[in-house]
Amino acid sequence: MSDEKLYDRLGGHDGIRAVVDEFYDRLRADEELGPLFRGADMEKLRRTQTAFLCEAAGGPETYDAEPVREAHLHVPFGPDDIQRAVALLYESLDEFDVSEEDADAVVGAVAAYEEDLLAGHDGDGQRA
Repeated sequence: MSDEKLYDRLGGHDGIRAVVDEFYDRLRADEELGPLFRGADMEKLRRTQTAFLCEAAGGPETYDAEPVREAHLHVPFGPDDIQRAVALLYESLDEFDVSEEDADAVVGAVAAYEEDLLAGHDGDGQRA
């Protein structure tokens, strides 16, 4: 692999935004996850997710939205939802021919926040 940053291999801001757009389109269309996004400010979600991934990939952007945990307190993601979202993220990355190694790095950046993403879940298999 080259010495090029992950950010550059993903196509910089525009490439990452394209993946994020594809990912949120898949989330919203998903039978299980789509209802969780009804009424959400999708442009804000797309913008903040793009900034998050740009920063995580070594780009110049800075994620300056509210902390991940606080942003997800009202979102009843459960562990199965997270697994489904990860699958959709991999599909979105594959759509743009992102290498397996780079896709794993992107998913790993998100997975590091799994506990925070589950903040709105009550822990006994039910949505809070």
